[in-house]
Amino acid sequence: MSRKKKIYKKKGKIIKNLTRNIIKILNKNPSKKYNYKQIAAILGISDTDGKTQILKKLQELSLTKKIKEIDRGKYHINEEKKYHTGILDITSNRNGYFISDYFEKDILIPSNNLGKGLQDDVVKVLIYKRRGSKNLEAEVVEIIERGNTSFVGVLQMNKDYGFVICDNKKIHVDIFIPKGKLNGASHGDKVYVTLLDWPEKSKNPYGKISRILGKPGEHNTEIHSILLEYNLPYKFEKDVEEDARKLSLEITKEEISKRRDMRHELTFTIDPKDAKDFDDALSFKKLKNGNYEIGIHIADVSHYVQPNTILDKEAYHRATSVYLVDRVVPMLPEILSNGVCSLRPNEEKLTFSSVFEINSEAELISQWFGRTVIYSNKRFAYEEAQSIIENCSLEKRKETGYNMPENVSLLNNSYYVEEPIIEAILKLNNLATILRKKRMDNGAISFDKVEVKFHLDEQATPTGVYFKESKEANKLIEEFMLLANRKVAEFIGEHNNKPTNKTFIYRVHDEPDVEKLSLLQNIISKFGYKINTDTREGTSKSLNKLLKDVHGKSEANMIETLTIRSMSKAVYTTQNIGHYGLAFDYYSHFTSPIRRYPDIITHRLLQEYLDGLKPTKKEDYETICKHTSKQEELASKAERQSIKYMQVKYMQNQKGEEFKGVISGVTEWGVYVEIISNKCEGMVRIKDIKKDDYIFDEKQYAIVGRSTKQTYQLGDKVTVKVKKTDLERKQLDFILIEE
Repeated sequence: MSRKKKIYKKKGKIIKNLTRNIIKILNKNPSKKYNYKQIAAILGISDTDGKTQILKKLQELSLTKKIKEIDRGKYHINEEKKYHTGILDITSNRNGYFISDYFEKDILIPSNNLGKGLQDDVVKVLIYKRRGSKNLEAEVVEIIERGNTSFVGVLQMNKDYGFVICDNKKIHVDIFIPKGKLNGASHGDKVYVTLLDWPEKSKNPYGKISRILGKPGEHNTEIHSILLEYNLPYKFEKDVEEDARKLSLEITKEEISKRRDMRHELTFTIDPKDAKDFDDALSFKKLKNGNYEIGIHIADVSHYVQPNTILDKEAYHRATSVYLVDRVVPMLPEILSNGVCSLRPNEEKLTFSSVFEINSEAELISQWFGRTVIYSNKRFAYEEAQSIIENCSLEKRKETGYNMPENVSLLNNSYYVEEPIIEAILKLNNLATILRKKRMDNGAISFDKVEVKFHLDEQATPTGVYFKESKEANKLIEEFMLLANRKVAEFIGEHNNKPTNKTFIYRVHDEPDVEKLSLLQNIISKFGYKINTDTREGTSKSLNKLLKDVHGKSEANMIETLTIRSMSKAVYTTQNIGHYGLAFDYYSHFTSPIRRYPDIITHRLLQEYLDGLKPTKKEDYETICKHTSKQEELASKAERQSIKYMQVKYMQNQKGEEFKGVISGVTEWGVYVEIISNKCEGMVRIKDIKKDDYIFDEKQYAIVGRSTKQTYQLGDKVTVKVKKTDLERKQLDFILIEE
């Protein structure tokens, strides 16, 4: 008996995925009629606000003819509707799937029914029942909108014309390039091709070479290919650079007079040691009443990037900085990102600040938001701040008998830190620890996933792998950034414990889907772990316990990754539903405007409300939310691709060596193995396992030998060695060392 899905909903929150859930219910019993009360009961919604949302959604779906109103207030699925619009997803075997909220499951589109559809296109399809079957199939009848019009691939010449074979294997056709559209490209070049047309009688779309990237396998060629594959730029156009150079960088007395002057407050930054852009700084002052004034100061990018300028349009287009293994592709030109906006030490800077009075129990006494000017006294790397936390506490001094002089030398005499800054860091760490505990007690989920990093030589060749874990210094900064983000969102979104309905960009994270958590439970149970999905509180507590229990174990990376995949994605929206993972009712992004466009918009809207201006229309800002959420997802994919590329590059010199690994994925064509020592992942193909004929067992997450019944299951420890590395495809193939 399947467990009824629970929707953990707080009063006054928007119910996410409501369309899909209603359609799913109606599709399960197409002949049955439902009213809003019955649907609310199935979804586990009992409050008036939630039922009202369901009623309105039913009326909306009826108007768009997705469902039919049979009797007054009673609905069923509209089976007469045969044409639907949705997204096309193409698999490696060249079949496709039609994705739409209208259907509970994605619908198969056989390869001969794809028409002129390409991966991620918005398409109109005809839905029909497969002959001799109850299952549905689809046929693409119209391309509504192309998902992409430019692609990365390798040019193969044939006399006076060529074809581009795309790197993305989901692009199932080669692109024809006429002689006049080669743009100087030669056979074997990796290129960026733009789609021009797809003639009615042609099997292939026509395109032109818009950029030559270089030869396949060359480092910069492959890195630029990764960016362009996701339509992410890797350089600024001249007009953008010129617009940045025209900015007035002087901080005038007139500008300072408009701001709260905090230049005399003790202020410092804590960032990665290789960082060049410093978004945020902290100021610290002990008040006469024993409380603390803590300023969270953020680069005032909105002062320099004005609406509708060339710079603003470019920042919106990019929406985010992209962090690849060997470089950062910034959202803003260097003169801004690493220069005037970066909160560098010993320089006056314009900032937008959240200033809090906090007592020793980390309780908020008062708050202030507004534009400021600061002067940073010191720049710390995380490692330096961590050294202060570990070595300079009062307990540590008593333990070592060490008396702190006026100036203390740390980290092998590499720098000096004054006592007031040491006291500030220690107290801030103490307050951050309390804030974090409160957050966790309130149901936040702790994803302290280990990051894989590479040691690179001057040619950006990986010479080693190391793991980066979040320590107290990282968490200190994290907690105060979370505090600022949350309080800004509350300041605008809530008044007297009621929503204000003011236009704002929220960062939201929906409740996890119980079905996905059920799949996660099936997998982790094989390792002896268990999660409880009966209540919101039980879910978050058991997820935290799971993440704590697996930490440091060989299966940790795999289970942490699977757990993250079971969560909803955090997105930007004007419709606040809270942030499940952080356990916040209100949350925004305010603290990183150098690298995130939504933060710039947050600054602009906050200033409008501080100036007493009326709320702006939400529609325009919802467009910004959708675009920036999409760009963030593309940037994340590019970042993962760059890690995969570096892993393959690193393993090129490891051929013949044996490695201990964990089976991290199982498919019908092989098993994925993650090497324990460096977390590089590759595939052992079924055809390369010689001692038996193996078949895929989906229920066991395993491959099983037909004769020997030997089983290789998700989570099993195995020994492998490198068979093949393919930099262009970013593929790593292993051979299994069979015992």
